[in-house]
Amino acid sequence: MRDEVTVHMNAPAEKVWELVSDVRNTGRFSPETLEAEWLDGATGPALGARFRGHVKRNGRGPMYWTVCKVTACVPGREFGFTVMAGSLRVNNWHYRFTPNGDGTDVTESFALEQSLGTRIYWAIAGRARRRTNVRGMTETLQRIKAVAEAE
Repeated sequence: MRDEVTVHMNAPAEKVWELVSDVRNTGRFSPETLEAEWLDGATGPALGARFRGHVKRNGRGPMYWTVCKVTACVPGREFGFTVMAGSLRVNNWHYRFTPNGDGTDVTESFALEQSLGTRIYWAIAGRARRRTNVRGMTETLQRIKAVAEAE
């Protein structure tokens, strides 16, 4: 109920981290999340900060807003958040930034929370959703790479 993708980017870790951790950029990079905005007066990434994302599931729909909470926030090293359904954690997204040679290896991962609901969901749609997530993470990282290397 988890997977990850790594892409090497010819850019410093701090630069890539800034692109990723500013959730207002999400719509530029993600094939499913159209836009995101900070909540509760937050103006940037910080541990515990909340934001909401406008999602178009599988790039086709349905469309909905989801609230997320930042769970990892170390500039140039990692950025992560959990997707909430009310007070329940549903899915965890995480980015790791590892300096490597002339640039940075950027790893994006997801991990569904272990619950009866996610186990049932994964048993029914897990293989298809894993493929969709891996494809989406690859596309997201390639889009981030294009921007990070061009700036």
